[in-house]
Parts: sequence; C-alpha cells; structure tokens
Amino acid sequence: MTTQPLTGQPVSTRRTAARPGSGQPAPRPLTVLGNPGHRRVTLFAAAARAAGLPEPSVLPWIDVLRGTYHLPEESVVRIESPGEDAAVDELLRGRALGSTYAPTRVEGGAAWYDGLMNALRGLARAPGVRLLGDPEEIAVMFDKRRAHALLAAAGVPVPRALAGAPVGGWDDLRERLRAAGLRRVFVKPSHGSSASGVVALEFGPRGQVLATTPVELAGGQLHNSLRVRRYRDELRVAELVDRLAPDGLHVEQWIPKASQSGRSADLRVVVIAGRATHAVVRTSAAHPMTNLHLGGARGSLALAREAAGPAWPVLLETAERAATCFPNAHMVGVDVLPTAGWRRALVGEVNAFGDLLPNLTGLPGGPAEGLDTYAAQLAALHPDAFRFPRPHHLDGRPGPTGHAPLEPIR
Repeated sequence: MTTQPLTGQPVSTRRTAARPGSGQPAPRPLTVLGNPGHRRVTLFAAAARAAGLPEPSVLPWIDVLRGTYHLPEESVVRIESPGEDAAVDELLRGRALGSTYAPTRVEGGAAWYDGLMNALRGLARAPGVRLLGDPEEIAVMFDKRRAHALLAAAGVPVPRALAGAPVGGWDDLRERLRAAGLRRVFVKPSHGSSASGVVALEFGPRGQVLATTPVELAGGQLHNSLRVRRYRDELRVAELVDRLAPDGLHVEQWIPKASQSGRSADLRVVVIAGRATHAVVRTSAAHPMTNLHLGGARGSLALAREAAGPAWPVLLETAERAATCFPNAHMVGVDVLPTAGWRRALVGEVNAFGDLLPNLTGLPGGPAEGLDTYAAQLAALHPDAFRFPRPHHLDGRPGPTGHAPLEPIR
C-alpha cells in the first residue's frame, strides 16, 4: 500500500457518531505502535485525553516483530520509537550479537535497522491500514549517510562528509581523512541514535589522535556509557573504529558550534505539518555531545533568539527546509547546528522520533504556542475536533520566507 500524509487534514473524512454537544463527527481513534507504558505512549495518550479525543489503543512493538498482531481494517497507526525496551531491542539486535547480547552493546546497528524496516514495511502492507509516516522515509532518516546525501542534494546546508565506499576501518578512515584535509570529524554509526557509538575525533599537528566518546571498550566489546571518555592511544582508537565499521559509519566535519553561557550549544527543532513549532537549546560544557543523558542541559531559548537576532527566523526555516525532504512525515525532529555568533547554521541530523521533549510548549507567537509536541500533532490531525485553543496557521503551509539567506560556510 501507499501511505498517505495526513498533514493538516482530519484523520478520517468518514462521518462517525457526533460527540455530544460538539456538532462534529467523533474522530476515529488512533492506534499507537509503541512500547506499552513507555512515556512516549503515555504522554501522547494524555494529550488525546486532555483534548477530549478518544484514547489511542497501543499496538506493542514486540507483537509486530513477532508477527502476533491483528489490526482492523481502516486502522490509522502512529509509529513511535521502539527504543528503551530490552526485549524489543534483543529481538532486533540479538541475532547479530548472539550469546554476547546486552542492552548496553553498541554493535548490531545494521541488524536493528533491518528488523525495524522489515516490520514497518510488513505493517504498511496490512489491508486498509494507514500509517502516520512513510516507512521508506523512516528508512532514510535512520540511515545517516542516505539522509545526509538527500539533504545535500536538496540544497539544505549540511557539514562536509566522506562520500563513496563504506569506511573499511581505522586505516581506511585515517587515510581518507588525510586526503580530504579533515582533522576534526564526528564518526557516527549509520543507524545509531542518542549518541550511541558516536566518536568526536581530532588529529593534532604531529599526528596525535584524540577520540571523545560515550563508548567503553571492555573485553573486546563496545558498550554505551553515561560517562564520556577520551582515548589518546591510537591502538585503542583503531580498535574502536574497527569494531564500529561493520555496521556502517557516517563521517562528517566537526563544525564549531555557537555557545551560550560558556557552553557549546545546538538546537532540536520540531517541525509539524511543515512548520517549525517547537525548539529546545541543548548545551554541554565538558565535551562535544549535547545529549541530555550525557550531562547536557537545556539552555535558554530567549538568549538564543537574542543572540541570533534577525537570523533567528532563518534558523527555523533551515529546519523546515530539511523537513520538506520528507513530505509524508507528519513530524520531524531536526538537529540544527548554529555556528559561532548564531548567524549561520547547518543540519546535523533528521529524527523520525524527535518529539520527546516533556514540558516544552510551542514557540512564542508560533503555530503551536501553548501546546506540547504531542498536542500540536493532534491539533494538526483534528483541526475541527480539537478542544485546545486553536493554534494559528497550523495548516501545513510552508514556513517563513523572504529572509536573507545565511552566510555560506567555506
């Protein structure tokens, strides 16, 4: 089947029983593909209840992966992340890791990716089922090399990246970086998320190497850790890269980012129905990773807007331009990398499940002001039935235009 975007449209145009006193047909309930009890699922359900909408039913990821599920025809399915569930993770990656499987293991990303995409493609073929999201677009978002190439081809500003053949290991990586003149890069597992396996790699003037990463090398295995480490021994760095390479690597230039209160800063921008609706500043002082679980902290959006000045709308438009590369995605989380001075920006990554931002309401004066990310998505899906204050312009129109372009990065 071909999935259809529901941007700016009710979930169903079919008439159903009217909600008492509303004069409107009752919206069809959604089904959420997710992990029961996970906060992504419970927060979305809470937003539906608060809006007076039917509470979504939950289709467990583990049932879909096992093939033990049934969906009624005409089901509308919201796809949530399969992450943070050990049983689901083991089904996805276990066959690649065998008896050495552990939830903290970094390896197995290619198997995880194949399992995820096989499940979504199978779900898309279920008779009459409509997905809020296109499996083929999700496939690109979860492949950093493909996503980077798609964004670059569309003219979205992105960091320089190694192209061509897959990275074969440390010796291959070092030679290709030397040939490209790149001395500071991020090495990322192609199918990773939440900084899993990410390495910030630097070369000194005399060939010294420094790798900053949340990965712990232990007993010949790679394990994610909440403590960011620094490796200076090239043999250790080589072992790290050699073990990451078989699952696929995306290697891109390390762009010096803007700062806020002495901390490195970037932005996660949520784009809903084609509009930048929410943004959070993420900062880190001790290392290049701004992920909150690695010690990063939310920064001040007001200070970021003040620092960017007239370039602020362009930063948001950069995120919207990235989202247009995925026209069937009702929501996209875009990692925007502002450079020093907050006047220029590049797109680091595009996230299919980038909306888990608890207690964050929409941008002041924007189309989802006063709504969290889940309420804003429901507002776009149910423009007539939604009981929250109606957000302005949440109708799928293009984002702001007419702004001066950002200065190019040379």
